[in-house]
Amino acid sequence: MNGLSVGAEAPDFSLLRGLKDPVTLSEHRGEPVVLMFVPLAFTGTCTEELCHVGENWGVWGSLGAAVYGISIDSPFVNRKWANEMEIPFTILSDFNKAAAAAYGVLEEDFIGLRGVAKRSVFVVDREGRISYAWVSDDPGVLPPFDDVVAAVRELD
Repeated sequence: MNGLSVGAEAPDFSLLRGLKDPVTLSEHRGEPVVLMFVPLAFTGTCTEELCHVGENWGVWGSLGAAVYGISIDSPFVNRKWANEMEIPFTILSDFNKAAAAAYGVLEEDFIGLRGVAKRSVFVVDREGRISYAWVSDDPGVLPPFDDVVAAVRELD
């Protein structure tokens, strides 16, 4: 699986940020959304990726886009991780792996762990279509942050 292609309709999802606090993608129609799937919380590259966005929030926050990290870890783990990193955006729990599967980034076997998301980034436009997609088969590679920011800016 290599993820969804640019132009495809972004699959809707409802993922938890807390136990009774879901985020539904379709509720963001009319604004761009950045979805950053990461393999696992508290790992080196995943932490580096989300910290990079947090440390550069002046740029990311000015894009006028909703920005979400997505991890297969539980909402409790994701909240603790986000708090420790002091990031200004939400990490959603794809604990049941439905979003990763729908976006075509579910890694069947990751160092012996089954059902982990590939490191990937999708930009969803105001109409709910994928306008940018990046998927890596190498979990140690960071996304091309400048390309993601440029893709969101092109939506204006």
